[in-house]
Amino acid sequence: MKRKREHFIIDGYNVIHSWPELIALMGELGEARDRLIHLLSEYGAYEDYDMTIVFDALFTADDEHTEKRSQRLTIVYTGAGETADSYIERLAYQSVRSGREVHVVTSDSAEQSVILGAGAYRLPSLELRRRVHKVKERLQKDYLRKPVFPLLRNDVAARLDQATADRLDKMRKKHD
Repeated sequence: MKRKREHFIIDGYNVIHSWPELIALMGELGEARDRLIHLLSEYGAYEDYDMTIVFDALFTADDEHTEKRSQRLTIVYTGAGETADSYIERLAYQSVRSGREVHVVTSDSAEQSVILGAGAYRLPSLELRRRVHKVKERLQKDYLRKPVFPLLRNDVAARLDQATADRLDKMRKKHD
């Protein structure tokens, strides 16, 4: 039987308030959310994880809604009156009960205790940041390094001996 992919459930605003590069974007919260989603999308795809990022909508009148960004990335905006913590607890419990290995990303100590009680693993926000940056460095090293072969013109002259090159040059000048 094929083992199920690990499921990472991320408390989106907790992470945004923990990572320095996202704190710097707090004036534009939508941009901070988009940046987090982008980083976690790359990370999850590279590591072959299912990722669910949960954002609070506690103080809005909006209904809960979910965006399926890819087969492995889901974004959840909780509905009015529901915290990200309560949604995460419920989702973690259901995922663990279905036999999945679940990692909940939050630095909220009360949330971490509940998660451990549900049978999920806890991962502090800054530890996830360290892992994401490590993967990003590995990707840059493996895929964005200089090419192995030099990008030079592939001239015919480079493959000819000097005598043959001189004769061809003489013929070219004769016909000009």
